[in-house]
Amino acid sequence: MRIRRATRIDTRPMADLLNEIIAAGGTTAITDLVSGKMLWDWIETGAERAAWHVADDAGDIIGFQWIGPQDYLPDEACDIATFVRIGQTGLGTGSKLFEATRAAAEALGYVWINANIRADNDSGLTYHQSRGFRDYDRWHDYRLNNGQKVDKVLKRFDLD
Repeated sequence: MRIRRATRIDTRPMADLLNEIIAAGGTTAITDLVSGKMLWDWIETGAERAAWHVADDAGDIIGFQWIGPQDYLPDEACDIATFVRIGQTGLGTGSKLFEATRAAAEALGYVWINANIRADNDSGLTYHQSRGFRDYDRWHDYRLNNGQKVDKVLKRFDLD
């Protein structure tokens, strides 16, 4: 497996991977299907303060991770999102992605990384806890785009 920066050509397989996760439900707050063009637009938006990495296994995208600013965070913090192909979790993909993402966050001048996780996403909570993230807030009854309400756990990873 190779970890590298995402490129435009990666966005279609990234969208396919994410859409599979969205369709399965229960782990991501994203409820609407995405396209490769949408992902490329996200990558280009705020590119000077964001980083996108993919896990490439012999040309097959098996995961990706993103960091970037969010309106609800202070300037010294970035948000993180991680997506690994269904059936490929627990194999170290997220760990390898986080090594690259952490280095990118430091290079971009961030002080800490925020993880905004659905409270019912046990694997996401466990993954971030194992990386050293700690709970600092909880949002109750957060409304997703499809109308569903979930609690969200906010976890923090200090880069110092």
